[in-house]
Amino acid sequence: MTELEKLHQEIIACRACPRLVEWREEVARVKRRAYRDWEYWGRAVPGFGDPKARLIIVGLAPAAHGANRTGRYFTGDRSGEFLMAGLHRAGFSNQSRSDRIDDGLKLTDAFIVAAARCAPPDNKPLPEELARCAPFLDREMALLPGRVLLALGAIGWNAALASATRTGGVIPPPRPAFGHGAEFRLPDGRWLVGSYHVSQQNTQTGRLTPAMFDAVMKRVRVLLEDAG
Repeated sequence: MTELEKLHQEIIACRACPRLVEWREEVARVKRRAYRDWEYWGRAVPGFGDPKARLIIVGLAPAAHGANRTGRYFTGDRSGEFLMAGLHRAGFSNQSRSDRIDDGLKLTDAFIVAAARCAPPDNKPLPEELARCAPFLDREMALLPGRVLLALGAIGWNAALASATRTGGVIPPPRPAFGHGAEFRLPDGRWLVGSYHVSQQNTQTGRLTPAMFDAVMKRVRVLLEDAG
């Protein structure tokens, strides 16, 4: 078993946040009518993708009826449909769909992590819950060769900055602000790039369009090529 696989087993077993454990397990018991025949995952969700990835995608948290149901980030919900279609167009995914953990999806040169590993009520983890999850993010990042970090949303952006600081980086003020297409070179030379989150709230209102996401991914490709 690799160090990354050992870490993922530790993440799956985590019960450090009582509020999140209660919520994720309640959702898994009650279920949504459309998924009443599913056996929900109902646990913390580890990262997934290519362990040799130069691109690390930093999300927010598992969706209650997405990753909390399927056991894989951005799988089985509309956010996953949008993200995987975009990653497929950019050449990071072998398919444009992400329906279930055994659907044949494979990421190439990309790996997905999250600031929080359990589905939170209202998609809003508390600061202390993010703090408890932070060591998982640091350790996962350290085991990946990522050269570009793509933050989906402000929480992902701030989590990536905080991780860089905790692991020895010094980020001088002013603190780089999140924005769609924002870029910041971290102290260790990696690039942090921002994108609006692929949530339905953004994609269904037009705040984030496929063309906007494609433009960010095009820039990610340029940065990866420059990084070698």
